Formats: sequence, C-alpha cells, structure tokens
Amino acid sequence: MYKAPRGTSDILPQEQAYWKYVEQKAAFLCQLYGYQQLNTPIFEDFQLFARTVAGGTDIADKEMYIFEDRSGQKLALRAEGTAPVCRAYLEHGLFNLPQPVRLYYIGPTFRYERPQAGRYRQHHQFGCEALGDADPVLDAEAIDLAQRFLLSLGLPEFPIQLNSIGCKVCQPKYIEALKQHYSDYIARLCPDCKARLARNPLRLLDCKRASCQKIAETAPKIADYLCGGCQAHFQDVQQYLQALDIPFQLNYRLVRGLDYYTRTVFEVQSQAEGGQSGLVGGGRYDDLIEQLGGKPTPAVGFASGIERIILNLKEQKINPPGLLKPIAFIAYLGKEAKTEAAKLASQLRDAEIAVIIATGDKSLKSQLRQANSLGTNYTIIIGEREVKIHSVVLRDMITNKQETLSVTEIAKALER
Repeated sequence: MYKAPRGTSDILPQEQAYWKYVEQKAAFLCQLYGYQQLNTPIFEDFQLFARTVAGGTDIADKEMYIFEDRSGQKLALRAEGTAPVCRAYLEHGLFNLPQPVRLYYIGPTFRYERPQAGRYRQHHQFGCEALGDADPVLDAEAIDLAQRFLLSLGLPEFPIQLNSIGCKVCQPKYIEALKQHYSDYIARLCPDCKARLARNPLRLLDCKRASCQKIAETAPKIADYLCGGCQAHFQDVQQYLQALDIPFQLNYRLVRGLDYYTRTVFEVQSQAEGGQSGLVGGGRYDDLIEQLGGKPTPAVGFASGIERIILNLKEQKINPPGLLKPIAFIAYLGKEAKTEAAKLASQLRDAEIAVIIATGDKSLKSQLRQANSLGTNYTIIIGEREVKIHSVVLRDMITNKQETLSVTEIAKALER
C-alpha cells in the first residue's frame, strides 16, 4: 500500500478548519497592515538559494531538494520564502513602486530534515516582507504583526527573543573574536560546530548540544562589537517596541539559521519542548537583494510555520470555527423523485444553502441513517406523492418532527 512520503502529511477534511482559521487570520492582519499577497513558484533556479543560503548552515549542506529538469537546468524546491520574494521584487521592478513594498505569502517549503512533531520535510509557512526601507520602525512593525497574529488566534503572549547581529561593517570583528574564543575548545566541539567554526561562525551560538552550549555561554557578546549605526538602530527598535507595549527579552546568543540576516533578529517561542517550540522567526536582511544583483535595498520580515501553529492551538485546546457544512440531506423514493431531488438540490445551492443528495437506490430507512451519520440538521424527503403535488417533507433530525411544504417554501424554511 502506498503511503505519503516520510516527513509529509495529508491535510484531512477534519483538519481543514484549523488551516482555514490560521490562513484567514494571517490574510486579514496583513491587509490591516497594508501587506499584499505574493505567490512564487514551488521551485526556483538552484543558484537563487545557493547565493543566499550560506555554506555551514543545515539548509545549504543537508536539506535542500535539488534536481535537474529535462533541459538540464538545476532547480531546487523552495527551501525558504524570503529569497523568492526578493527575486520577484527585482524581476518585476517592484523597486519602482513607493517604498517600502509590503508583501506576504502563504505556501509550502521543502527541507530534508529529520521528521518530528512540528518539523516536516514539506511544511507550510506564512511570511511577511517589507522591502526598500531601513527605518527601524519597520522592524518593530514586523514584530508587532507577528505577535498580533499569534494573539489573534487565541494563543497566549509568548516572550519575544530579540538581538542585533550587526552589519558587514561591525560583524567581521565580532566573528574574529568568536573564532578566537572557540579555538580554545575545538576538541570539545560537536562535528557540526567544527564545520561552522570555519564556514559560518555565528551559527556556533545556536548549537543545541549541551557541551557546545556551555562554550557559547562564555562567548563574547555581539552587543560589545556593534558599530555606531547598528547600536542606534537597535536602540530605536527597542524604543518602538516599548512604545507599543510589546514585551521582549534581549538574547545575545540569538542568531538565525540563514546567513543573510543583518542587524535585528527575533524569534517567538512557545513553552513546548521539541521541534514545535519555534513559532515565528525573522529579522532584517539589508544585503540580500544586492547579493541577487539588485541595488542595495534594506528589508525586514519574518516567517511562521503553520503546522507548528496548529500544534500549539491543539495543545492550548483552541478550537477554530467550524467550516460551512450541509444543513439538509435530500432523500427520495423512486426514479421520478430522484430527478426532482436533483433539481431541488440545485435550486437550494443557487440560494447558497448547502445540501447533500442521497445516491443509489437505498431504502428510506437507510437514507435517514446516512443523514443522521452526516450530522445534517434536516432531511428533505421526496416520494411519489410529493412529486405529484409538488411538495416535500421536511424532517427535523433532532426532534424527529416533520411537516409538508411546497417546493417553493422549502428554501425560506431552511433559511429560517
């Protein structure tokens, strides 16, 4: 028997209410903040990610799905959402619009990870990007939007972890200090951190191994190495967050899993243990569009994993509103009645009343049993007598009371 590939999952009908709930809240809030939706392809030129996702990160070294199409072009499934947004920003001349351009996306991303709760090889992200402006108020807006999104779903106020990782002016000095610190502990580093020390030293601070975390605790702090511009920017971000009454915690070991971040980085984590704890992550990436061949263009954004959000909703016992379901089941007896049932179903749907019609040649008792199992409020019964007098029997499935109505009355009765 075939099964869904490891690390993927089917979104079954009973799960759809959660997905619609999260996606609709995200879309509404984005429109409230002036963000417009952008959809990018599921696969991109491999070089788009190769140029923006640095070596020494798990995404670059282990997790991308890479393939060649029939023309020999090397492609990659979308590994993250920001680089494709930046590519679209350049390709379609969005830099000619009034800046910043505010965009959001909802869609699948693909990473070859070890599957666990809240971590899948195909997972879905909701993300926001504001491109074309360096104002720190945009950093605060992104954090405000991320927090408001979680609160709008009914989740509690989780702490916001905040840091600045500097820019290309001050970050190199900090990286040298970090290398010097870690060079005394090379023998105690895990294999991944030994590679990071040479290729992506900032990621050393993010290692989850206990032995490496102890080394990180005594590592130099980036705050002591920020240039004047980065210090002023970070102070302004904190000031705006305080003005908005958004609580945050400074975390000088916070870095992001992608190498293009500059200055502000932030994360929102739930109290849950394991792969589902990280709910939102993002920050500023002022050099990314230039890396892709554009002019220097500051930008800031975040992404949120929808599967993790839904796991937390279930953990908090937050039930989304139910989706529209059929209010009535149409049962019939005989071939003529079946034709009238099909006509009536069409008329009711024209009136935007959701109904289900029976199929096959089951007995009335079997049809009523099916209506009951589907949970419809009413059953409409059409038999030979009802066909002759252009009427139907409307049966309340809760009280078992029933009444005879004309075909023209049934829609108004169901609306009531």
